[in-house]
Amino acid sequence: MFSRHTITDKVAFALVAFFLGELGDGLNIFQGIYLVALGWNEGSVGIALSIMGFTALLTQTIAGDIIDKTTFDRRKFLALAALMTAFSASAILFVHEGNVDHALMYVTKIIEGVSSSFIGPCVAALTLASFGPDQFDEVMASNILWGHVGSVVSAVLAGLTAWITYPNIRYCFLVIGFSALLAVVGVKLLPEGDVLMGRGLKGNSNKVAVHSGDDGNDYTNMDVEGASSWSSTQGNVSSPKCKANSVAAEESAISSYWEVFSDRKTLVLCATGFFFHFANANVLLVLGELMSGDDEDGNTNRSAIPLIAGAIVLAQFTMSGATYAGDKMTKGGWGRKPLFLAGLLTLPLRCFLIIFWIDAGEAYLLSTQILDGVGGGFIGLLHPYLVADITFGTGRFNLVMGLTASCFGLGGTLSNLLGQMVVENFGHVASLTASMFLSVIPIVLFTLAMPETAGSRGKNTKPEPVFVESDGVSA
Repeated sequence: MFSRHTITDKVAFALVAFFLGELGDGLNIFQGIYLVALGWNEGSVGIALSIMGFTALLTQTIAGDIIDKTTFDRRKFLALAALMTAFSASAILFVHEGNVDHALMYVTKIIEGVSSSFIGPCVAALTLASFGPDQFDEVMASNILWGHVGSVVSAVLAGLTAWITYPNIRYCFLVIGFSALLAVVGVKLLPEGDVLMGRGLKGNSNKVAVHSGDDGNDYTNMDVEGASSWSSTQGNVSSPKCKANSVAAEESAISSYWEVFSDRKTLVLCATGFFFHFANANVLLVLGELMSGDDEDGNTNRSAIPLIAGAIVLAQFTMSGATYAGDKMTKGGWGRKPLFLAGLLTLPLRCFLIIFWIDAGEAYLLSTQILDGVGGGFIGLLHPYLVADITFGTGRFNLVMGLTASCFGLGGTLSNLLGQMVVENFGHVASLTASMFLSVIPIVLFTLAMPETAGSRGKNTKPEPVFVESDGVSA
């Protein structure tokens, strides 16, 4: 049962997740539609959006490793990343009409790629550090849920702003920039937690999950110099020497890079995520282009941004429901594998329906976002669960979060780049057909090669050396 302090921490994480969620899919999709309206061709838009992905690809694994090893407050990393995202979102206001100002967009996308690389690992590390492995799933589910709610609110506000200020729709990006600034403010409310546990080591995890430890002592969440830490009411392990020995024991258990990177489950998750996002990322952009047809003057239809906002709202709303349902199902004993597979299976069906309904009207096309929401909800929820299952006890949690995010991002980047090239040369149907056939690959791969990981968390530890103080008290 949560204490008053723990509930406060959980609410703080939910608030930050909400504001960070407002920086989600809407930023890239709205920018893509807006740049096309200014005169950019689809290929140039694909390159601009891909630069962010390639930058994130190069930095996400490194960012995860930095978050694992750092002695610097992870909250400051998160605040800086959100601030840089705010500047990136606002820079598009300075792009002029015509197929110009490519350099400006490319530079801001590089900045956005670097900053976004730290956001996911920071949130996951701070959550694990503050709540431990036993409560990690519950709090991460809350974070993901409120992130989706933030995306819904952002899309609604951006769509309304674009409608009201039409034809000066660029002002909708101020909504996203303002959300990033609010996230920076919210980060100050977060606890720092157990630094070692934040990288996937045991730390004091047995004291975090419950208020009474296995030894019968009562444990409370104490605030020491602004950072949350767990301490025994009897104080048996509070001496500096015991703490130093405990840290040394934990650090000796860290797995090597090779042990982590060569793990079969890690490789399967990376490959599955790559192929899923390679097939998936361009679909929403294509859907947006299909629903944003030009008006009689050759300009982007006034309803284009609100329609895209509606697509994002519908998907994110469904993701919220899928996240909530997935959390309840995992608590009820469902394994990771069937839920992840359910998410993967939505993509080929979604592509088929968009192709089938391509001339049926905007309402039909919009409805396909329900499948995007179900798939994104399950996969987004299960991703950190799987990484925690695979890596807890290795000390490489954030490294693998970064590695898997890099592989997912590489797939999404190539999808935007190649998908838009296919649209430019062969049309929207060809691009959607390619995505539909590619989406079968991750389904087959995950079905055949990924074992069930539920219940395996914490079984990746090495034997720890025993440190004994001179007075005979074991650390």
